[in-house]
Amino acid sequence: MKLAIVTAFPPSKVTLNEYGYHLVKQFRINDRVKELILLTDEAVEPEDVNFEEDGCKVVVKNCWEFNSYKNIFTINKAVKETKPDAVLFNLQFLKFGDKKIPAALGLLTPYRCRSKNIPTIVLLHNILEQVDLNSAGFTKNVVLQKAYGLIGTVLTKFLLSADLVALTIQKFVNTLKEKYKTDKVALIPHGTFEMIEEPDYSLPIGPKKVMAFGKFGTYKKVEVMIEAVEEVRKSTSEELEIVVAGTDSPNTPGYLEEMKQKYKDVKGLHFTGYVAEEDVPRIFNESAVVVFPYTSTTGSSGVLHQAGSYGKAVIMPNLGDLTDLIQDEGYRGEFFEADDVSSLANAIKKVVENDEYRLELAKANYKAAASLPMSEVAEMYLDHFDQIKKKR
Repeated sequence: MKLAIVTAFPPSKVTLNEYGYHLVKQFRINDRVKELILLTDEAVEPEDVNFEEDGCKVVVKNCWEFNSYKNIFTINKAVKETKPDAVLFNLQFLKFGDKKIPAALGLLTPYRCRSKNIPTIVLLHNILEQVDLNSAGFTKNVVLQKAYGLIGTVLTKFLLSADLVALTIQKFVNTLKEKYKTDKVALIPHGTFEMIEEPDYSLPIGPKKVMAFGKFGTYKKVEVMIEAVEEVRKSTSEELEIVVAGTDSPNTPGYLEEMKQKYKDVKGLHFTGYVAEEDVPRIFNESAVVVFPYTSTTGSSGVLHQAGSYGKAVIMPNLGDLTDLIQDEGYRGEFFEADDVSSLANAIKKVVENDEYRLELAKANYKAAASLPMSEVAEMYLDHFDQIKKKR
């Protein structure tokens, strides 16, 4: 199969770049894929697509830009030029821009691709029906929220023109089936990026690191974690450090710099900035616990799957998609009330002061992560493409 993937890819900073990296990594070593066409944004160069493992030929085609109005045309032009046997879109609603019009226009691309009679699957990481538009940074205006809901419905109908829309959470599948009366949706779980040998779960000598990983500023707020650790320090003998690993959300430029200044007097507070792919293992391995300082959720969590693959205990808000993942995929964590400093402080203290409990969570999460590696997820997509071809 000659497979094209529309996705962001490192070193691009566009959302879902890391997921795109691991999809490409697995598809290129799959015997069923003879050539892989990476339809990506302008930040990626051919030399960025280098892997240690032998695999199929990978062609890099820079054919879209974040916030460009032309993406709907340039992506389809690239598809026409490269002539793939099938196309997979790695999407969420702000994939092609944080400005509303280019973001919406980009989401029409699968419709145009499907109209060319090319087997098309859309991997959709979030659905607007399950997003708190206020907490997620879209808008606080109630009228605009309703307008975005209507626009989201229209865009979802266009996405459903693809042969299949793949969703990573069962609740998302149920929601679209019920609302849109469609059978063109399927559950394909998020999967675990890197499966390493089971760790020994030991921690580096020194302070225990409380870490958050991601893009911050909208529904991921570091204030609650920093203040919670400060509260724990008042009543524990454990020495703690705070690690904020990642960058600003595209919607909130300057947020982390503001946090650096606000909390400049906090002892043991570290901001890593952008974490390159090769540094991800070190960031996780050095951490005692991974905290999710979220006020809302917008889909399945890549960070949770990463934490599981490195055998880490996690602390999560008891809300939305994270709770569903715990139930559906077997992960375990200590819960807290979202945006509540005291609740998070209690959760952190319970984990860092009790190594037996921390290990219990860590081992359960590794087991959950090991049950569904990305290699199996790639096979699921290829199976669905085969079924689409047979139907035709």
